Amino acid sequence: MIGYPEAPKAWWLTRGMARISGVNLPRAVVEGWLQRDELEDLISRCAACGRGAQCESWLTQSGNAQSMPEFCPNKPGIEALG
Repeated sequence: MIGYPEAPKAWWLTRGMARISGVNLPRAVVEGWLQRDELEDLISRCAACGRGAQCESWLTQSGNAQSMPEFCPNKPGIEALG
């Protein structure tokens, strides 16, 4: 199981945003189309972002959203995986 105990909230938020774009991050690593260090970069970028509360709120209210919000710093990288 891939997880980030040192940054659990950033992991949860990044994974949630990826799901909006139809990307399963653990599967992407296991199948080899995302390197572990690239995943760590996504998690670090999320952890450094000052919009965690906004992101969490957006995710809980996203419903049937088809794309990630523009404010997410990981949007380009995650959407490129989709």
